[in-house]
Amino acid sequence: MRTWWAMCLIAALAALATTASGAAAVAGPARAGQDIEPSIEQSVEFRSGDVTLHGTVTAPAGTAGQRRPGIVLVHGSGPETRAKYRAEAQAMARSGFVVLSYDKRTAGYSLTQRSYDRLADDALAGVRLLNGRADVDPGKVGLWGFSEGGWVVPLAASRSAQVTYVVLVGASGVSLARESAWALGNTLRHEGVAGSLLRTVPVTGTRFLADAGRLPEADHDPLPALRRVHQPVLALWGDDHKSPPAESAVAIGKALRDGGNTDVTIRFFPHADHKLHTSSDGFQRGEHLTPGYVDTMAYWVAGHGHRTDDALPHQARRSHDLAPLPTYEASAAQAAAFVLMAVSFAAYLLTELVRRLRSHPCAPGAGRTPRWLAAAELATLLGFLGYFGFVTMTLTTGPMLGNRPVCWLVLQFLTAGAAVAAVATVVGWWRARASVPGRTHARLGVLGLTSALFFPWALFWGLMTP
Repeated sequence: MRTWWAMCLIAALAALATTASGAAAVAGPARAGQDIEPSIEQSVEFRSGDVTLHGTVTAPAGTAGQRRPGIVLVHGSGPETRAKYRAEAQAMARSGFVVLSYDKRTAGYSLTQRSYDRLADDALAGVRLLNGRADVDPGKVGLWGFSEGGWVVPLAASRSAQVTYVVLVGASGVSLARESAWALGNTLRHEGVAGSLLRTVPVTGTRFLADAGRLPEADHDPLPALRRVHQPVLALWGDDHKSPPAESAVAIGKALRDGGNTDVTIRFFPHADHKLHTSSDGFQRGEHLTPGYVDTMAYWVAGHGHRTDDALPHQARRSHDLAPLPTYEASAAQAAAFVLMAVSFAAYLLTELVRRLRSHPCAPGAGRTPRWLAAAELATLLGFLGYFGFVTMTLTTGPMLGNRPVCWLVLQFLTAGAAVAAVATVVGWWRARASVPGRTHARLGVLGLTSALFFPWALFWGLMTP
């Protein structure tokens, strides 16, 4: 009798295990803290329009015959590759996802050219690839968008019913230009910078780059696409200094709900950076994903995760819309003025050098002061061009003196010196006007006119403000 009861118990347990296994084939990811076997990786290629994209599918190992949720990783800005997202792909695979990460296209994507519509097409091509796999549940294929991907993914999701859920990480609810200015300001403040440079690089610089076409998609508004997204959305932020978290959470949540989407969950993770890696201050990125991040995704996709919004985090500064440059300050006008000034100042100095080499006497009114004026202005122009490029490319300011970068102080000192030299040049020229030769009058006139351009230019770029 005991043997018979034991056999019945074993049979019941076996049936229960079989039922659970069959449910797991379509149920969703592993439960938090109960990672399944290590992941496996497979290289893949897929077409998006006329471009072949190269990627990697990372899937749970030892789950043959089971269908798992699929997720396509849509990367942040820049020439991103799948290698930079391997930690995310492996962590998600260990939690039960079949993950596609791919190298971002290079055709049609650069510092001066990009299209979020085209990147959305690439993401949807990835969704089609996962939908065709035997180990993916076609009813649970989603998109994960990080940073720039937070603008791309809503465009893609709004176009395809094959996308069944959306996860946004560090997404921005404001335009690229507005976000860039806010983020650059945060970085400079973190470096300890104060003064006019805090406006020159983040605000003036962003307006100039956008006008010059060096910030493609600068005015992209993410909200219309979000209003067309009707799939469940999970939006996540850390201690974000790249995308304004509180503003973005409010804007994204409102846009989704205004479009009729009520399945929206917003979560915040302290001690995490923009990419949800561990971070003590939100700026320095750790090697590991912040605890609970992937588990939150797994629970949520499985349908029994946290479904209420977290309280908004503290955001020290609000972002602001940037007005376009007026015509007289536009990048083309400034470029022309810059070239004109540089050529004029250099020509004056070169002419003076030739005169001295030929031992010609100095003409009245054209002594040392005009040379100092031309030299200070030319040095300021070239120095500013180099330093602005250095700061925007490296996001560092170089040596500091108090809360002012030394290089910026030097440029401001040169500008002040040029102002003094300009006054002295005009006074000397006026006093000697009766004895100044006609050719010298012409040279000083050109120098004076281009100097008249220099000081409004310097004021625009913050070189004449504290």
